[in-house]
Amino acid sequence: MKPHRTKYWLNHKAEDEATFRQEVRDVCKLYHQAQELHESGVHVISVDEKTGIQALERIHPDHPMSKGKLELHEFEYKRHGTQTLIANFEVATGKILCPTLGDTRTENDFVAHIQATVATDPTAKWVFIADQLNTHKSASLVKCVAELCGIEAPLGEKGQSGILENMASRADFLQCTEHRIRFVYTPKHCSWLNQVEIWFGILSRRLLKRGSFPSIKALNQRIQAFIAFFNETLAKPFRWTYIGKPLLV
Repeated sequence: MKPHRTKYWLNHKAEDEATFRQEVRDVCKLYHQAQELHESGVHVISVDEKTGIQALERIHPDHPMSKGKLELHEFEYKRHGTQTLIANFEVATGKILCPTLGDTRTENDFVAHIQATVATDPTAKWVFIADQLNTHKSASLVKCVAELCGIEAPLGEKGQSGILENMASRADFLQCTEHRIRFVYTPKHCSWLNQVEIWFGILSRRLLKRGSFPSIKALNQRIQAFIAFFNETLAKPFRWTYIGKPLLV
């Protein structure tokens, strides 16, 4: 018994259980087909933002570990601001493609990130797996995808009519399987389904947790260097075994 320890958990509240299960299966199916799709020229990308990455500078150097003693980290630190990383985890290769580092994660930031990502292979097909954050279903993103796909049909007006009318209508457009660039959304409260979240854990454990960063610039440089190192030496596809069936509790 350890009464001093607690752990958060979330009650499952799917509005439509059948829809929820289908959405989970759709994501898992993409993961299992990613290698085959990659070989045919389709990029399957798990994308998300890691916000509030702090540039913390320890006020004294660490003490290295020695026989019988743990490595020691100074408790006090200076804050030099935060950054947001928008990362693309390519499911078939395990590499991070075209990362974006900046001060914010606005609607325009995400659109610019998608534009830069698609520009790395402008004629290929792209499937982005994302959560249901409002910036992932924005009017700007719809306009961006329509332009990149050469869609000239009227999009309507945000809040008024057509494809741009509301978030649901925009999501339907962005998920259209006939488009060269499309999105697949994980169900609400299913961040564990997004593989880039696993990579964010790797980044935190291997770099951020032990790092000391004297400036935002230094933090950016270290993150970019880690991504380059990871892609060259560590990147490999995650072994995804879940197929979308209900888990036994």
